[in-house]
Formats: sequence, C-alpha cells, structure tokens
Amino acid sequence: MSENNDMTDMIDKNLEDIEIQEVLKNGTDLREYALQIDKNIKEAEKGSVADYLKESENIASLHNQIEDCDEILARMESMLLVFQNDLGSISNEIISLQKRSVNMSIQLSNRQALKGPLASFIEDMAVSETLIFGINNVPVIDKEFMVQLAILNQKLNFVKEQDFKETKACHDVKDVLEKLKIKAITKIRTYILEQIYKFRKPMANYQIPQNAMLKYKFFFEFILANERNVAQEICNEYIDTLSKVYYSYFKSYASRLDKLKYEEVPSKDDLMGIEDGSKGGFFQKSNLKNKSTIFTIGNRGDVLAQELEAPIIVPHVQQKTKYSYEALFRSLQYALVDNSCREYLFTTEFFHVKGSHAQELFDRILGKTLSLLVKNVENYVLECYDCLALFLCIQLINRYRWMCHKRAVAALDSYWDSLLATLWPRLEYVLKMNIQSVRDCDPAKISNKEMGPHYITRRYAEFSAAMLSLSEQFPSEELSNLLLALQDEVHCFLLKMAAEFPQRIQQLIFLINNYDMVLSILMERTRDNTKEAESFREQLQARSTEYVEEILSPHFGGLMQFVKEGEQLLESDRKSDLANLERKSISLVASFTASWKQSLEEIHREVLVSFPNLVTGSGLLQMALTNFVQYYHKFVKLLTPNARTQLVNIHVIMVEIKKYKTNY
Repeated sequence: MSENNDMTDMIDKNLEDIEIQEVLKNGTDLREYALQIDKNIKEAEKGSVADYLKESENIASLHNQIEDCDEILARMESMLLVFQNDLGSISNEIISLQKRSVNMSIQLSNRQALKGPLASFIEDMAVSETLIFGINNVPVIDKEFMVQLAILNQKLNFVKEQDFKETKACHDVKDVLEKLKIKAITKIRTYILEQIYKFRKPMANYQIPQNAMLKYKFFFEFILANERNVAQEICNEYIDTLSKVYYSYFKSYASRLDKLKYEEVPSKDDLMGIEDGSKGGFFQKSNLKNKSTIFTIGNRGDVLAQELEAPIIVPHVQQKTKYSYEALFRSLQYALVDNSCREYLFTTEFFHVKGSHAQELFDRILGKTLSLLVKNVENYVLECYDCLALFLCIQLINRYRWMCHKRAVAALDSYWDSLLATLWPRLEYVLKMNIQSVRDCDPAKISNKEMGPHYITRRYAEFSAAMLSLSEQFPSEELSNLLLALQDEVHCFLLKMAAEFPQRIQQLIFLINNYDMVLSILMERTRDNTKEAESFREQLQARSTEYVEEILSPHFGGLMQFVKEGEQLLESDRKSDLANLERKSISLVASFTASWKQSLEEIHREVLVSFPNLVTGSGLLQMALTNFVQYYHKFVKLLTPNARTQLVNIHVIMVEIKKYKTNY
C-alpha cells in the first residue's frame, strides 16, 4: 500500500511540474496563478464537505461494520491462539511418543538378542534328570550312554569356560557335574581295561578287542580331556600288554619258522670260483629236494612277485615242508607289516596322537619286538654265504617299506634301515669273496678242460641274470659296481682259461661258447639294454668274426691271402704287379676247383661239432659261408680272363651253400 502512495505522489509531482512548465511557457503571472489555485482548492474543500455530509450515514454504517469485523477478527485471533497452543501440546506429545517408541524398540531388540544366548546358556548350564540317569545307570556300551556322555562333555567344557569368566551360575552345577564326571570316568576306565585284558588271552584275535575299542574311541577322548592321569594309566596298560603280546608272538613265530629252514646251507667253500666237489661243498649235495644252487634263482624270485602278499607260513600246518631263508623271512616280515600297520593306525586313531608322538608310542609298543627281529637277522647273516638270499631279503625290505608308505605308515622306516644296515655289508662281503674266488681260480689246476661253457661261466651267468632281474625295480649303484667287478674277473678268467688251449681256434671256440651262454641267459631273464649284455654281445661279435677267419683259413687260406695281397696292390695302384700273380692264381683256381665242396662239408661238420648251441653253430656257419662268398667274389674280380674260364660258376657254389642252410 505504501508503494501505491509513493507512486501517486510521484504522478502528482510530475503533473505539477508539467503544469508549472506550461504556466512558465505561456508567460502567466505566478501570483495570479497562485491565487487561482488557492481559490480552486477552497471550492474543492466545500464540495468535499458537502459530499461527506451527504454520505455521513453510509460512513457511520461502514464504521460500525468495521468495528464488528474487528470484534470477529479478535475472537478468531483468540481461537487461533488457543488452537496454536493445542497444536504445540500435541506436537510435544508426538515427539514424546516417538522417543518412547524408539526406546521400546531398542529394549525389544536387546531382549530378543539376549533371548537366544540366555536360553543356550541355561540349556548348557542346566543338568537334566536324563543326563544324571544316563551316566549313572545306563551301561557303557549302550548307545544312550554315548549320547549322554557327549552332553556331559559339552557341559563340562562350557562350565570350565564360564568359570574362567567368573560366572556365578557355575557354582550351582559344578559339584553335580564333577560327580557325574567321576562316575563316567570310572565306568569307562573299567570297560577299556577289560578290553585290554582280552589281549592277554592265549590265541586271542587282536582285531576283535581293537575294533571294539575303536567303536567307542570317544571314551578315551573324554578321559584325556578330563582326567589325564587315568588316560596315562590306560595308555601305559595298553603299551605294557601289547608289547608283551607282540614280543611273545613274534619270538615264538620266528623260532618255529627257523625249524622249517633247509638243513643244508651254503658255506664259505661254496663260492663261484671253487670247482664242484673240490672240498665237499654245497654242490656235492645231490639229495636236496626243492633246492636250487646258490647261483641260480629258479623260483626263488616268486617271493617278490605272487608270493609277496601271500598268506604267511603256518609252521604247525607245514612242518614237513622246508623253505629257503628268504621265504621264511618274507613270511615273518609280512606278518610284521600287517600287524604294525594295523597297530600304528589304531594307536593314532584311538589315542589321538600323530607325528613324533605317534612314533614314540609305536616304538614303546613294538620296539622290543623289532629289536628281537633285527637280532635274529644279524645272527643269520654272520654265517650266510648265499648272495641271492641276502639280496632277496633286501628287495623284500624295499617292497614292504613301499607297501607301508602306501598305507600311510612310516613308523617302520628305522627298522627297515637297521635291517638294510645289517644285510648290505654282508652281501658286499660275500660278493667280494666270490669275486676273489674267481680271481684266485688257476686254470692250470682245473682238470676238466673242455671247449664248452665253463662251470664258472654258467654260475656267473645265472647269478648275474638273477641279480640284475631282481634289482630292476629298486636299482643299486653299489650292487652295479660289484657286478661290474665280478664281470671283469670272469672276463679275465675266460681269457686265462682260453690260453690253456694250444690252438687259436680252440681258444675262440671256448670263448664263443662261454660268451654265447652268458648272453643267452642275460637276454632271456633281463632287459635287452643292460650294460652286462652289451659287453658280452661285443665280445661275442669280435670273437665270432675272428673264428670265421680261423675256420676258413685251413681250407681257403691261399685264396684269402691272394685276395688280401691283390687288394693291397690295387690300393697302392700297382696293377702291373698284380699281373705277375697270374701263375699263382691259376694254381689256386685248380686247387679250389678240386676241393671246395669237401672243404665246405668239413667246415659244416666242424662248426656243428664245436658248438653245442645249434642256433649259435648255425649262425657261425652262415657267417663263415657268407665270408667265403665275399672272398670268392673278390677273388674272381682279381683274376685274369684266362684264369676266370677255369673257375667254378658262382651259381653252382650258391646252390651248394643252400644245402647247409638250417632252420634254427
């Protein structure tokens, strides 16, 4: 409204300014103009008074109406003020209700959050009548007792935890739980000791009480957690009982097995280089049944194959049967592996031990027994000269160690190491004695000097093939070195023995027969790529080549010499000197033509007689005939045309040679 007044004033002022400007412009006298204005104002005032008087009733009515409106507005203002106060009071009440609602929501959340733990706490802390009855009256082997024992164990652990936090509620149940614990431990101790005492019964099957104990292995876990002294008592009782049981069993079993051993055993005179029967040794015993020589494997290697996990020998059932040492050793060690693995797995599961603690517990149970078995092996090897038996035992140990590891049992590793530390030195000692016996063997003192395979060679071949085949799965560098030394001595012996024959061809026949026999046995019983087989293959090839030259020489020596001289002349480009040999070549042609068929027949007969192995003899014969044909071709090329006309046609010779072709 003030803005409208201001605007009106500004308009009036502008009009006045315009009007004044107009007066000034017309040159009107200002005094006159002022008087005129004053006159106009008075007239307007009179007119206004008249108008007011004329409208006085209306104005009075308007005044009354305005007063009435003021009263109404005053009452409304009073009502609005009351309403405003009421709204303020309601707003405060709403705010108060909101605060109370938030507080109640927080209280509800807190109570709900506390409800679960509090209920669980009460449940874990309270001791029910069912628990008391179950622990006191239900037999230990009853399923209900196991259930109540688990509940008791849980409550004992819970009370221990709360007692550490100084919870006052623990005092209300502590005495009751302690009495229940003592009752449970007493019943469990009695039951477990009863099971342990069952091991002491003669001919008891150990697996039955052990399986019963494993079924209730939680019993020991409960005692171990709540009364370590009783747990230690049970553990000591078990160790003492099982230690005596195992020791008694294996001592008796080893003693009864020992009675099944062959009465005749190799001695220090039964070595590779000692001649059969020279000192009344092992090989002179012809009345032994089911017993091969100490150098031949025979079926003794079955202990590493199909018999490795065969049932153990029962002495009283097989008391009339005799066995080699390695067969008895296998039965004893397999029984040990079976019992030890089961025992180790039982102790780790039942007594809740692992690592070094499990090993310590196992050693306390079986340590005495293992020492006994090691001592038995030590006593045996002191007088053992059977390399195959010793090596078979070593291989059995390697396989049984691997078997134990497959069963996740490494507890016997130190025992296996002790056995190996006993067997390996003895094997090396006896092997070196055999090597020395071959080295000391004097060929001049051997009465039987035949060109066939020598007994030392046969023994070596059988022995070397056996040792190589047995060591394929678990090779040994120490053994390889000893076998290489033995091979070198056998080579040296064969060369010395061959030197006893006066003729070179006899020496070659002897060497070929021996090399061939060794190679045949090695190829039959070992892998093709052994170093030993390769060595003898090279020796056989070299001696065979030399033998072919030697056997051809008596019959075709002149022809062979002519070919060698002629090739030398051609190589040195002395063809003129070759022509001078024409007379010699003609005499050779005449001699060859007259005797070649007879010579081939004699070579055939001599080769087959010299070599008992028909395959070897046939191979050498074919090799000799092949070399003969090659010499003949070269001889033909070196002859003059005149001399060639007198030669036998090569086709005739080939037809004759085919007669000596064999199917071996």
